[in-house]
Amino acid sequence: MPHQNDIHTENKLKFHVFQDERFVDLTLYQYGWERTEPLHSYGPHKRDHYLFHFVISGRGALYTNDQVYHIGAGHGFLILPDQTTTYVADAKDPWEYTWIEFDGLRVSESISLAGLSQSQPVYTPQNREAGRALKDQMLYIVNHPDDSPVRQIGEGFLFLDQLVQSSAARRLPSQRRLRDFYMKEALSFIEQNYQRDISIEEIAAFCGLNRSYFGKVFRDSMGESPQAFLLHYRMARAAQMLKETALPIGTISAMVSYANQLHFSRAFKSVYGMAPRTYRQNHFIRKEDAPAGV
Repeated sequence: MPHQNDIHTENKLKFHVFQDERFVDLTLYQYGWERTEPLHSYGPHKRDHYLFHFVISGRGALYTNDQVYHIGAGHGFLILPDQTTTYVADAKDPWEYTWIEFDGLRVSESISLAGLSQSQPVYTPQNREAGRALKDQMLYIVNHPDDSPVRQIGEGFLFLDQLVQSSAARRLPSQRRLRDFYMKEALSFIEQNYQRDISIEEIAAFCGLNRSYFGKVFRDSMGESPQAFLLHYRMARAAQMLKETALPIGTISAMVSYANQLHFSRAFKSVYGMAPRTYRQNHFIRKEDAPAGV
């Protein structure tokens, strides 16, 4: 596969680079289509992102994991980040394929649900129609490079969904795995945004859930409501700053999203049973009391 930018050779090759890097759940890096020459090869090489090829016609081989995977029309192969691979088109019946290079926070879960991994890189469709739908979705992206970035990312999500839905190795997500995934997303969002006046609706939307269902999943996983957890998390961070810094209480209040210091003091007392000032007097770690090396 070549590495030039925006090449358009109608009979042999289409290659496009996605130019917008603002998307974190899923982003595209490059995508294209090629009718390869006999014995066309690429590698050995490591990728920075996920790269999926769907073979439209012809045959070839993927070399990775000290194994050889022979891949023909209607099938595909996935290359994972940091995986060393070489792939070679057949001498007599070379590949025609389409590919997408992609990455993002939502990708790993989708790849797992499709039953693909570094040790199982070959995609097999449930049936011919399912494979054709995946091919058509990929070619839509390849043939519409001038769509808006939001539209292209939307089509990218449809590609991921079709990859999962069409795979013969598709795995049904267990409730436990889904719950763990949502909680990881929620806790990451809280950790990065607790300083702001975030709402439960905002956290739920980040996880792709409505507030009611998010609240149930969160309570089942964490043993308390999202509101209670967010309060406890903020107060724990405030307590840490009260113990370890000399920052004014008003500053600490603002740093955990409480513009009103009185409201902060009430919230802190509801969790720790004492006012912030009293807590600092009882727990402040002076430099001379700190252990060596701190």
